[in-house]
Amino acid sequence: MRKEQAMDYMIRAIDKKKTFRLFMVKSTGAVEEARQRHNTTPTVSAALGRTLTAGLMMGYMMKNENDRLTININGGGPVGTILAVASNNGEIKGYAENPAVDLPLKPNGKLDVGGAVGVNGKVTVMMDIGLREPYIGSTDMVTGEIGEDIAMYYWLSEQQNSAVALGVLVDRDYSIKSAGGFILQTLPFIEDEDLDKIENVLNNLKSVSDYFDNDDDVEDIAKKLFADFDMEILDKIPVSFKCDCSEERMERGLISLGKKELKEIIEEDEQIETVCHFCNEKYIFSGDKIKDILKRIE
Repeated sequence: MRKEQAMDYMIRAIDKKKTFRLFMVKSTGAVEEARQRHNTTPTVSAALGRTLTAGLMMGYMMKNENDRLTININGGGPVGTILAVASNNGEIKGYAENPAVDLPLKPNGKLDVGGAVGVNGKVTVMMDIGLREPYIGSTDMVTGEIGEDIAMYYWLSEQQNSAVALGVLVDRDYSIKSAGGFILQTLPFIEDEDLDKIENVLNNLKSVSDYFDNDDDVEDIAKKLFADFDMEILDKIPVSFKCDCSEERMERGLISLGKKELKEIIEEDEQIETVCHFCNEKYIFSGDKIKDILKRIE
């Protein structure tokens, strides 16, 4: 039985001088849901959790309900590929290829996310916005810590000056104590004085997850962090880990195997179990069910 999740939500805000726009999310429950579904180690929980947190905000930036954003991170480290898929309505799903990977803590006592993810690879972002071909941007990994890698993606691939702060705090029982983050993007014609103020805030950030390890509203966190600015909250929506897999989708996957392979499954096994990569939900198809699928193909 899963723990009851605290309310997660995300805001979109802007400095009233139009100096920068801000996306901020509390993602504790969503990251905990992912941890439980994939049984991740603390290090992988942090890596996957940061990716999901970034994905929620990046998905929120898209305009239409049917738009989809996919983040693919592979830095060549032992965790392998981390994949997250987000929509603009606050829903996200994702997984890490090797959820059992764990590494010793760094000398400062922090989880070694960068060591698990690696830097010999790329972060790739695909945006499906209803055009004939999706937009795909890819940049080299920088630190493997996820936040810096996403910021570099925005700078090199979209020419957007961004600060990305992501945090996941793992509790002693390996559950997620807190998770959240923000993406700040400067707007054209920002004045040097305001840029200095932003840099001062970023240089004095404490551990990002600490800001969300309490009952503070996300709006209050944003206004406290950027107290030198007059922040206007434009919108807020709930967020959650939610997968859109179904028995029908899995059935379509079986159909794609073709008649020959389905016949072999019937001959060799009484049933087949399929598992969704994104949420670990299992779907069992009996021999009779597979025979029905085969009849429909024929």
